Amino acid sequence: MANPIIRAGMIGMGMIFDDTYRPFFERAQLEGLYRRDFGVVEVELSAVASRTGSRAEKYRKESAAKFVSFAGADATQQLLAHGVDAVCVATPDDRHFESARLALEAGKHVLIEKPSVLTLQELDTLDALARKNNVLAKVVYHKLGDPDHKKLHTHYVDGNFKHVNNGYCTLLEPKSISGSQFAEWIKGRNPGTYVAVHYIKLIDFTFGDRRPHAPREDPVTRSVTSTIWRLARITCNGQRGLVGPATGNTWDSVQLQVVYAYPDGREAAFDIHTSWVTPDNFPGYVDQEVQFRFDNGVWCAHQRKRGVEMTIEGRTPGELKITPNYHYNGTFLEPWGERSQRGYGIEIIQKFFEEVAHVEFSGKPAQRAERLNAIRALTYNDVAADRNTVAIVQAMEALLERQAQGQPGCVVEVNGPRGGLALLTPGKSEVMVLYPGHV
Repeated sequence: MANPIIRAGMIGMGMIFDDTYRPFFERAQLEGLYRRDFGVVEVELSAVASRTGSRAEKYRKESAAKFVSFAGADATQQLLAHGVDAVCVATPDDRHFESARLALEAGKHVLIEKPSVLTLQELDTLDALARKNNVLAKVVYHKLGDPDHKKLHTHYVDGNFKHVNNGYCTLLEPKSISGSQFAEWIKGRNPGTYVAVHYIKLIDFTFGDRRPHAPREDPVTRSVTSTIWRLARITCNGQRGLVGPATGNTWDSVQLQVVYAYPDGREAAFDIHTSWVTPDNFPGYVDQEVQFRFDNGVWCAHQRKRGVEMTIEGRTPGELKITPNYHYNGTFLEPWGERSQRGYGIEIIQKFFEEVAHVEFSGKPAQRAERLNAIRALTYNDVAADRNTVAIVQAMEALLERQAQGQPGCVVEVNGPRGGLALLTPGKSEVMVLYPGHV
């Protein structure tokens, strides 16, 4: 009897595909997936969709892969018609929604690169479609799989760290990111949406208390929730002039502040700084740092300082990185002679396909709904648990737009008397409601 198979469709064939999806699919093609609950399940990259098809053809020639490639304006529709079971979306972030919507409408499981979408209205649509069609809608937040971040979460859940008060996160990327790798879609975009979202989700997931509590009523919105803190407000500032006009809406760097409120009146503020105009020869290539302060302790983590440092004449820091992050993604010659590529950037994708395999192949068909609901309850990647993250992204983009219009210093109030997301302008009585419902 043949093993069950998951036929995968890939939308977007850029750098993210090369770094994470490609090594996963190649390994899965050779070894399949195996877990005791679902047995051996084959995973096949069946079809890909991209704007031009050039990267897909290059990959096909390099790897002798047998997928079908679709290109052009209707490539996603052709991919879905070809017959796939799960769809991965790794396009620029402002194109996520349409591809994910089409895939969910077609009844396919979906995995979306972060951020899932740019507005809560879009998130509501995707979540409703996933529930209507009884499929999974998941988001890639690979930093949650970073060993440092997993240990931080473990300490907090175990009660070793008590009551987070504030934090600082930074991620600085080289000019080559905005100037070449993502130059095609950089216009009108910002590094905050692209990379701050990693830390937005890290904070919300790590410190959002998800242990069972008696439901409580929010005193402002009158809504009932069981989490200890609530998202309260968002502010943002940015700089322009290097990757776009100094008076335009393309941003070099962004400084975001997110504030959560506890029921006792205390607040926790988190500052997240991102940039993609760091010099290309900066030693770290990508510089990443987090600091969190608690009532009883401090957590500091730095990507460059935890790993190795190397110099190879003529090859670093261009072709090879001086301070590589092998935890995220690395190619290795294993002690037993096997060539491999692994890291948490790949593991997080494998986990999604294991979740799909569990839903479809673990146990009796009559129990599928029960398995589906269990996997949907995983708050690290389900779209239903992405509300705070998307709310912050939506607020950030609105705040940057206001700054570009000459109105800096605005603030977005969350779940107040004026709506779920309400943008307030200093010195003015006007209120722009970005999202009327409860976040």
